[in-house]
Amino acid sequence: MLKLRGVRKRFGSLEVLKGIDLDVGKGEVVCILGPSGSGKSTLLRCINLLEPPEEGEILLESQDICRGPGSGTGEQSWNLDFVRQRVGMVFQQFNLFPHRTVLENVTMAPEKVLGRAKGEAREKGTALLERVGLADKLSQYPERLSGGQQQRVAIARALAMEPRVMLFDEVTSALDPELVKEVLDTMRELASEGMTMLVVTHEIGFAREVGDQVVFMDGGVIVEQGPPAEVLERPREERTKRFLGLVLDR
Repeated sequence: MLKLRGVRKRFGSLEVLKGIDLDVGKGEVVCILGPSGSGKSTLLRCINLLEPPEEGEILLESQDICRGPGSGTGEQSWNLDFVRQRVGMVFQQFNLFPHRTVLENVTMAPEKVLGRAKGEAREKGTALLERVGLADKLSQYPERLSGGQQQRVAIARALAMEPRVMLFDEVTSALDPELVKEVLDTMRELASEGMTMLVVTHEIGFAREVGDQVVFMDGGVIVEQGPPAEVLERPREERTKRFLGLVLDR
């Protein structure tokens, strides 16, 4: 589904990603761990071209998304339409439109970007909100929802574009502890339905239970990766051992 080769990203003189190679199979859940500043979020933002890389290849369904229908360098060469139709992303902050109802937040993109009829978009949006346990909140505004509910609306909004791949960037880190479970349960359900997912997270239990691969990043490189049982229970690298020791002792 997704293949990265030699992906590098700089911000000025700071090289944040230093040659990332990663393969993600269809239906796989890849959980990405690492300390702050390790490049995890930048990696996700490269995959959906919010921060296109300066070097390397990102192949989505065998198509290099950094070499689109344009020519030359810069935005004209990025295959943005292809990516936007296939990759959904949920951020740490919910980014919902406060002046739109829950249902309107979910239906806006399908109507405006995909050209869906209003009735069709509402039917699909209602089904998605029911799927994430918010069927009774369609007409509410985001300010009336808890953080966990807002994050589930954000997940439904991303799913409304019918993505092939979902990216989750520390989506529980802004939530109170008692709200984390409801969001993780929604993600568990997506995984069980076969959604391909890349998840930047510090939720070790989720990574152990749901992940097919765990990737540990530090300093802009992948230090270690493999099945959760290997990386989390029997890490080979000292840097991985130190990080997991700090996280698991909290």
